[in-house]
Amino acid sequence: MTSIKTMLTGAGLAAALLAGTALPALAETPDDMLVIANRIDDVTSLDPAENFEFAGVDAGRNIYQKLVNFDPADLDAGYIPEVAESWEVSEDGTTITFTIRDGLTFHSGNPVRAEDVVFSLRRVVQLNLTPSFILTQFGFTPENVEETITSDGNTVTIVTDAPYATSFVLNCLASTVGGIVDMETVMANAQGDDLGNNWLKTNSAGSGAYSLVSWTPNESLILQANPDYYLGAPAMDRVIVRHVAESASQRLLLERGDIDIARNLNPEDVAGIRDVDGIEIHDELRGRLMYFALNQQHPELSKPEVRQALKYLVDYEGMQDSFLSGQYVIHQNFLPQTFLGAVDENPFTLDVARAQELLAEAGVEDLEIEVGVREAQERIEIAQTLQNTFAQAGITLNITVATAAQTLGRYRARELDMYLGEWGPDYPDPQTNAGTFAYNPDNSDEAQATGLLAWRNSWDTGGLTEKVDAAVIENDTDARAEMYREIQAEFRETSPFAIMFQQIEQNAIRDNVENLSLGGATTAISYWVIEK
Repeated sequence: MTSIKTMLTGAGLAAALLAGTALPALAETPDDMLVIANRIDDVTSLDPAENFEFAGVDAGRNIYQKLVNFDPADLDAGYIPEVAESWEVSEDGTTITFTIRDGLTFHSGNPVRAEDVVFSLRRVVQLNLTPSFILTQFGFTPENVEETITSDGNTVTIVTDAPYATSFVLNCLASTVGGIVDMETVMANAQGDDLGNNWLKTNSAGSGAYSLVSWTPNESLILQANPDYYLGAPAMDRVIVRHVAESASQRLLLERGDIDIARNLNPEDVAGIRDVDGIEIHDELRGRLMYFALNQQHPELSKPEVRQALKYLVDYEGMQDSFLSGQYVIHQNFLPQTFLGAVDENPFTLDVARAQELLAEAGVEDLEIEVGVREAQERIEIAQTLQNTFAQAGITLNITVATAAQTLGRYRARELDMYLGEWGPDYPDPQTNAGTFAYNPDNSDEAQATGLLAWRNSWDTGGLTEKVDAAVIENDTDARAEMYREIQAEFRETSPFAIMFQQIEQNAIRDNVENLSLGGATTAISYWVIEK
């Protein structure tokens, strides 16, 4: 019998109905307004130094410019110049000097200067919040950042602690954490020594295509077009993202014409709406992986045989072919397809007998564990399926459903026995996932390396940390790809992670919406290219 504990704060159907009445019902949305239904309960902060979850990253991509960025019209081209118009790399490969583009302005009207770039990158390191590891992995520390990230006139120079591949460094600077903020505006709103963090959680100070109008947690996120955007004013003058948790509610809103895009439809609703006049289905392979992870502070889950057993208690094919049909494909490796070093080996299948053998070898019986799950339909259904298959091997899985913020908070605090969730890459380089799933240089509680999934699960990686360090400085592309393939092979067999699926995002859209780009496997949605 299914057992689920629910921890909800204004979520569920009541929240969906509230969201559904937040705006008047319309036959169709205005030509210069984009209205989206999406689950945005994962947003905890919109400060680029702290913003690290899917819905927040979507907003950040459109609010903040970076030194380099990705062209939504050609994501395969990789990074392109943005705030930096050009750059030079020193002969020893440790120093990159950027020339800042003239004529850019923040939403405040202040010019975008080299000093703003330096301030933005330094504050990420100094604040040391969850995504800071994306920059600190290059050797930047609060103690050395004033010497390693500097400006001179209209140039910015960064000095790394090793000769990393230039593409790796630039890909990291193109992530959300590389967003350039308006130093004068931010510091005018600073509280104590927080470098404006509390203010930037719910305000914006960028130079991108949009500025933040408001963010109401678990309700809506509203953006306003920047008429002075350097690529031209966006066609969509306003973007409204409404938090609607349930697929059925999103479908209803789309069919009524109250929204332009529904981003979280389940396969049944996709099938039901596919032939509706005026609606199209947009499929896009994303880099997001669905996985579960086991806390290695748990005396039983830390046993290698138990970790392996649970990977044989997943009905991968059954879920892929039923309630996940068309939206997730089996993928058991930490690098998504399309990434350098990606592999397609999927060795685990549902094998209860093999799982029972492994549990017996570990001397484990009558195991009872808690799994934390975000309040999202497909994740709850996955958890319920796991509950049923685990039970076949004598394992009781207690499901705790909560908002994304609640669940993530407990996961990052190492409080959950087991976590079920998604992970998306922060930049289009294999290090983005190798450096989180298989990297953990300091496993102590005091390290608070919450951006590293290995740390969240108290896993010291068994030597994979050193192999990841070696791969990231390998300049031969073929050799580097092979190193990541080898790391993933060992990871599959030894890690406390069971990676199950890669996402194919299916969005239902009104047929007058043009140029929708969700960001592929590498980045986030780009509102500024969308037209009607």
